[in-house]
Amino acid sequence: MRFAIVGAGGVGGYFGGRLAQSGADVTFITRGATREALRTNGLRVDSIAGDFHLPRVNVDPTGTFDAVLLCVKAWQIADAARSILPFLHDTTAVVPLENGIDAPETLIPIVGESRTLGGLCAIISFVVAPGHIKHAGAEPLVALGELDHRVSARAAAIRDAFVAASVKCEIPPDIRRSMWTKFLFIAPVSGIGAVTRVPIGAWRTTSESRDLCERMLREIIALANARGITLAEDAIAATLKRIDNLPYHSTASLQRDVIDGKPSELDAQLGAIVRMARESNVATPVTEVVYHALLPQERRARLELGERT
Repeated sequence: MRFAIVGAGGVGGYFGGRLAQSGADVTFITRGATREALRTNGLRVDSIAGDFHLPRVNVDPTGTFDAVLLCVKAWQIADAARSILPFLHDTTAVVPLENGIDAPETLIPIVGESRTLGGLCAIISFVVAPGHIKHAGAEPLVALGELDHRVSARAAAIRDAFVAASVKCEIPPDIRRSMWTKFLFIAPVSGIGAVTRVPIGAWRTTSESRDLCERMLREIIALANARGITLAEDAIAATLKRIDNLPYHSTASLQRDVIDGKPSELDAQLGAIVRMARESNVATPVTEVVYHALLPQERRARLELGERT
């Protein structure tokens, strides 16, 4: 099976690296400094699950691929999808590994419904330098599946490749439900972390900020219900347990981008909740406040607002 990994940041670098380390046929589709670093020095991953270095990785895509893993930021999905069109055959599986919730809807008009799968991943990882990834927390996990819930041969082949690479991978019965379950976790963690600008261990043990998180969880569950997604009865307790089990100094990628003054996935996470809530007539007051508080910096990072004098 031929894999293309679009993006070699914390997600693509780690999961693509593990596939390549296991002997899978992997090509990284990147650009700029990252592409040059991979070409010159290979890929280095420092991981709590074991460090590794691949001195040579393929960065020159040719032919077509059986699976394309999109590991770019949420706002880059459309451009990334258009860039891979020459490398797709009729049954290529295009799997977004994003923190947002609506990646499949972005992909379908570009690559086609038959090629689009749902997907998600769990990992705390980041770029130390181009071509150098740090996996700092959480057991790496990939979940994927057909949008019509079939357990297809191509989904099974991707799963088996990850398992052979010692990466936990599953095909859930309903990938949409699993994506919402992850979204329930990542959106509050990202938002509260970005507003407080402290590690997860600090805000989860502060009663006021923990209460904000719990209120956001209830808002997202109400939104999911309104959109036909029924999450587990213990979803809030399970999500809080997951938050409590993370290392004290954990941070979300959105939070790190906000702190660094970079464009973030704010619109794909909290912005998506606010938009969908208005469409579905669901009240999300806490999420709206957090989103609106972060919006000026996001726009400034995207050069929509000029420097104040």
